[in-house]
Amino acid sequence: MSLIKNRVYLQRIVLVLAAAALTLGAATGPEAARWAQEARNVTIVRDDWGIAHIYGKKDADAVFGAMYAQAEDDFNRVETNYMNAMGRLAETEGESRIYQDLRMKLFIDPTEMKKQYEASPPWLKSLMNAFADGLNYYLSKHPEVKPRVIQRFEPWMALTFSEGSIGGDIEKVNLNQLQAFYGKAPANLALNRDAEDDSQPAEPSGSNGAAVAPSNTSAHHALLLINPHTSFFFRSELQMVSDEGLNAYGAVTWGQFFIYQGFNDRTGWMHTSSAVDAIDEYLETVTKKGNSFTYKYGNEERPLAASEITVPYHTDHGMAEKKFTVYRSHHGPIVRESNGKWVAIRLMQEPLKALTQSYTRTKAKDYKSFRQTMELHTNSSNNTIFADADGDIAYFHGNFIPRRDTKFDWTRPVDGSDPETEWHGLLSVDETPHLLNPASGWLYNTNNWPWSAAGPSSPKREDYPAYVDNGGESARGLHAIRVLQNRKDFTLDSLIAAAFDSYLTWFEKPLPALIKAWDETPASNPMKAKTAEQIGLLRAWDLRWSVASVPTSLAVFWGDEVRRRVGGGRRGGGGGSAEGNIEKAPAEQLLQALAAASDKLAADFGSWKTPWGDINRFQRLTGDIVQPFNDAGPSIPVAFTSSQWGSLASFGARAYPGTKKWYGTSGNSFVAVVEFGDTVRAKAVTAGGESGNPSSRHFNDEAKRYATGELRDVYFYRSQLKGHTEREYHPGS
Repeated sequence: MSLIKNRVYLQRIVLVLAAAALTLGAATGPEAARWAQEARNVTIVRDDWGIAHIYGKKDADAVFGAMYAQAEDDFNRVETNYMNAMGRLAETEGESRIYQDLRMKLFIDPTEMKKQYEASPPWLKSLMNAFADGLNYYLSKHPEVKPRVIQRFEPWMALTFSEGSIGGDIEKVNLNQLQAFYGKAPANLALNRDAEDDSQPAEPSGSNGAAVAPSNTSAHHALLLINPHTSFFFRSELQMVSDEGLNAYGAVTWGQFFIYQGFNDRTGWMHTSSAVDAIDEYLETVTKKGNSFTYKYGNEERPLAASEITVPYHTDHGMAEKKFTVYRSHHGPIVRESNGKWVAIRLMQEPLKALTQSYTRTKAKDYKSFRQTMELHTNSSNNTIFADADGDIAYFHGNFIPRRDTKFDWTRPVDGSDPETEWHGLLSVDETPHLLNPASGWLYNTNNWPWSAAGPSSPKREDYPAYVDNGGESARGLHAIRVLQNRKDFTLDSLIAAAFDSYLTWFEKPLPALIKAWDETPASNPMKAKTAEQIGLLRAWDLRWSVASVPTSLAVFWGDEVRRRVGGGRRGGGGGSAEGNIEKAPAEQLLQALAAASDKLAADFGSWKTPWGDINRFQRLTGDIVQPFNDAGPSIPVAFTSSQWGSLASFGARAYPGTKKWYGTSGNSFVAVVEFGDTVRAKAVTAGGESGNPSSRHFNDEAKRYATGELRDVYFYRSQLKGHTEREYHPGS
């Protein structure tokens, strides 16, 4: 027995040594040598806000350094974005993510991504190689970092996440309906984290972008406002510079190797979520034929393609998997059923072009070269605001718009059996709402329609097919016009002031309706006395937020309450339907909503006379992607409100289980204002700070600036980093 035990023991030692040798070989072999050489070609300079400025000989060197720096700041967010993009969340988060993963796998096929990688031009392939090398080198240098799923990054993975919006086109597929179809059972809401909670109003999503022409600025230089509204901590702020002409600064969605919203020394770009109709659903007439299915198309019966998708998922007892037989027509994958018809969805699927466009626009030096990148037509879900050092300002509407027959209503599923519902190519830039140097001297977008983008110089709705935009005007859009029009003296600082202007446009009509209701209510009505003091404050209010403002608290609580009671209760863009309902509502209903709002304030905060800043708070306690909140923990007041009330500076906040105070999770995330001229000058702020590590000094060092709109100077030129450098190093050193 002892000999056997010794033999087993020796075998175990051999296996351990062999594993160690393999690990050592991986760390010291040709791959590691290549990584080390790449690292020597890269210099990372961390400024005094922890922001990485990456310098490389080649573009690929800058990409390598950018990925390494992002991993240093928040590897968890980098990995999570690729787990989501490749449909691999369930591998660590379990059964609740199965249908989210299935949704991604319907569109993202690793085999196809690898083929597209191999077919990529050499310059782009070198960037994808550097993307993977930078992340893998980071992991090799930080063995204490344990990836949840992706142990090794491959170059082709960059194609799975090629466009940096917060919600991609694929996420338009409803998970409940997908589960109902492929789960062969009614949708289980407990498994669907995308299901809306109707007890809480949804915060309007989107962003602000504005450009001001030299004719409207004091220095006669073009100005650009970059103000994405996303969930907080969704992007990294960094700079990428190479000897091959790359010099871009701005916001990078974690895990991507291009500046998504930002500027270089000559041009700047800002993307806002578009209401463009870029996705269509087709009702397929399906017939079962033996063990397969066909669908009708014209006079044909076409076979419905079937394939198997396996979704691995984590359980308490190890890994399990769920297999799905999925179906596709030539329009796209089947994603739900409607009144006996199977519904196929068609959307943009051009990852190679999308990655090309996302990267090449960062090197565009003028309007002409930037517009050339737009001709790739893969920035599908966004409008774009542009400005450059030549003084040009421009607006580009949604960049992917299929050409369709206008006799169909494309806001609804169309008949897939009718060949006339096919797409007929794409609309060119000239065929879509587009502005270049409008006479107004300014342009903007706040996720509203393009028909007010430059005031009287705006595109005309009647000149375009209805499907180019499904949106409307918003309180935020009206506010943007208010601060941009009739000014010829804009500066960098006054554009920042405009971006944080405190006026709340939404209340312009509802509040007078409330005051009128009180005025016309008989003195004998008990509600009149109960709300008299509140009406007095609201009557004198200038519709401007501040941390000390009691009327702001009262108005916001009343606004939420009255929308629930009168209609338009779910938060939207602040458009006119809810306001119209409120103006027509009975006086008693408006006053009852005010009384209920007052009672809610008193119950939660001790008095309805609670200043807004005591309610509306910014808190960052952990590096978790889903933030916890605690009234006993440190937090700071935020003056600006939800964008639904017309606040350009957006802070989507609400109470959470166990809290009375409201904590923000979305809205202003990265804010930058840029002035172009012989040199570029910019100021910026990032929500919280650059690092996702709570022990880092840069975890929350920008929080107060963020909350007050006090933007810091951007160190764009290397000479500006003198005296503002925290650390300079090569990756891995």
